[in-house]
Amino acid sequence: MNIIIFFLVGLIVHVVFFLSIFDIYFTSPLVHGMTPWATPLEPPASRLVLVVADGLRADSLFTPLNNGSSRTSYLRRVIEERGTWGVSHTRVPTESRPGHVALIAGFYEDVSAVAKGWKENPVEFDSVFNESRHTWCWGSPDILPMFAKGASGDHVYTYTYPAEEEDFASTDASKLDTWVFTQVKSFFQSAKSNSSLKASLLEDKNIFFLHLLGIDTNGHAHRPMSQEYLDNIGLVDSGVAETVALIEDFFGYDGRTAYVFTSDHGMTNWGSHGAGHPSETLTPLVVWGAGVNHAQRVTEPQPYTDGYLQDWKLEHIRRNDVSQADIAPLMASLIGVPIPVNSVGLLPLSYLNNTDRFKAESMYTNAFQVLEQFKVKMTQKKESTLSFLFTPFHFFHRAVLTVGLAVLSLWPFLSGLYGKTKVTASSDRGSCCHNTPGKMLHVAVCAYVPSLTHSSLQQKQGLPLLNQIISWTTLASSMLVPLLSSTRLFHRLLSIFLSLTATYLLLSTGSEALFPPVLSWLMFVWINIEQEAVLFQTLSAIDFSANIDITKMRQMKLDDIRRSYFFVFFIITAFFGTGNIASINSFDPASVYCFLTVFNPFIMGGLMMWKVNFPSTIFFSLFPITELFACVSRKGNLFLIVLVISDLMALHFFFLVQDHGSWLDIGTSISHYVIVMSMTIFLMLLSVVTHILTSRRLYLWKKPKMHFP
Repeated sequence: MNIIIFFLVGLIVHVVFFLSIFDIYFTSPLVHGMTPWATPLEPPASRLVLVVADGLRADSLFTPLNNGSSRTSYLRRVIEERGTWGVSHTRVPTESRPGHVALIAGFYEDVSAVAKGWKENPVEFDSVFNESRHTWCWGSPDILPMFAKGASGDHVYTYTYPAEEEDFASTDASKLDTWVFTQVKSFFQSAKSNSSLKASLLEDKNIFFLHLLGIDTNGHAHRPMSQEYLDNIGLVDSGVAETVALIEDFFGYDGRTAYVFTSDHGMTNWGSHGAGHPSETLTPLVVWGAGVNHAQRVTEPQPYTDGYLQDWKLEHIRRNDVSQADIAPLMASLIGVPIPVNSVGLLPLSYLNNTDRFKAESMYTNAFQVLEQFKVKMTQKKESTLSFLFTPFHFFHRAVLTVGLAVLSLWPFLSGLYGKTKVTASSDRGSCCHNTPGKMLHVAVCAYVPSLTHSSLQQKQGLPLLNQIISWTTLASSMLVPLLSSTRLFHRLLSIFLSLTATYLLLSTGSEALFPPVLSWLMFVWINIEQEAVLFQTLSAIDFSANIDITKMRQMKLDDIRRSYFFVFFIITAFFGTGNIASINSFDPASVYCFLTVFNPFIMGGLMMWKVNFPSTIFFSLFPITELFACVSRKGNLFLIVLVISDLMALHFFFLVQDHGSWLDIGTSISHYVIVMSMTIFLMLLSVVTHILTSRRLYLWKKPKMHFP
């Protein structure tokens, strides 16, 4: 009874410690209670059209073709004749939700959203849409509802396609953008015969938002250099030209419409985004129409040293770069609505074509809005913060683990084990090859399935049903198949390794597939060294199902602390040294294409978490062996030593948690802490699970007569 109480109290304490990081590090920076401020003068535009091409890189839009022409002929003419252009510099994390929030609400990532990914902001916030009279939105169901939910009132109207349409295996993801343009056209056509809708459209302070996801989807599926991605950009350019003509015709060419074309984030050459590479953070910005400066030709060199002006053949047109959050106050100024109260953007005056007084009033409004926000934040900080308790700490480098492993590798030499008789495990390895050809064939099939799947996707044939069946069946059986093998050490370890490796290969996209054999080799070496250290019986004689002989039990020794430390360090190295965590925090769905291609962050995240947990299951399978070598009980001191070491490491990683940077930076720091805390919380549970996985055996038929277990 005392043991149960001890376990429950310890579990509760560690759960509280685990949840504490979300209260300490990940509380929302947003404050409320500020008064919205708007420029008192007449705005130049009555309405604004915002077009966001999701996942569009700046160079993909601005770079001309080899023959000097452009795949975006309409937007190119706008840049060279009647608009103002530049690069919008996004901030990490370069994901869709934080990117759109920065564009439309004017503030950067809300760290309290870390638990919800990029799907939704957990705290209500003000936006240009909320401050508008009416906003009509068309596009993805992942983005639009967020701004309708946060609006005060029912003046934000959203039109979305089914989520199932966001399929990375789609033969032509540009259909998502075609759907948007078609819906916008139908909307304005219906307004001509709908008097109430037409009356709303003719009011001022209106916004039309077109969210175009096709480019991003094609980039993930085919990469940004693919013809599908580039053709989709051309389709968007044509769609924008038709939409502008449609809107101008509807409003009688009154010259009161402003247009903003930009992107929420870019994309790497390998089809991912989330971090801070220039291909992810540099996005295009083209603004034209009412109240916007026309193209300004220059002859002198411009103050940019990145070389892009020459590559884009735009060195003769003035470039005006902005931060992504600056676009929100720009849109607010153009149509005369209050700047969102949480905005940190600074009004880019170079885009405005208006009087000096209007510019001065707009700057004053922008500055006063930021000041109001500062006053409220300062008041809240004074009431709730003891600043002297906070100390800056410094991100964690996985390469340091290499130094730790190098130091550990000196132990056999320092302890004298190197000079002892070497283990010959050929008989062990030979005996464990019984009944493994089928499992090895299964692993070979699973190694081939990803290649076949990606080939099918490249040929636009979708995810083969057979591949999907193999993948899900392999995942479902990975924890059951080992129970069908012998409980002898090498038999069971090989069965666990092959079963889990099969699923791991289905989730691998490259050289990471080499990790399982390297991990197994490290395990084998460590087991043999430990056997030499205690002059234990031959490894082939070890049976997981055997109980420890209580007559051989002994008190703890200093060597047991070393053994526990090795065990914990190997697990940490397996987690942090493989790069698996980066696969979760930098959005690249390619790892799960063998299982599904339709965007589903929860299933995809679950599969990636299984991939990350692969090392823990492998290494925890060794814990019963460690106990056999130490001749101590599973309920004894060796287990407590592992717990103490885990707690000390958890305390270290607690101070390394960070609440800024990319999802990769934030997520990695959280993952480090979560993994170590999870080790502490679930060590006993995992010990039980791996004990079952190693010592229990299932029989599908009546047990046959055998000459060896």
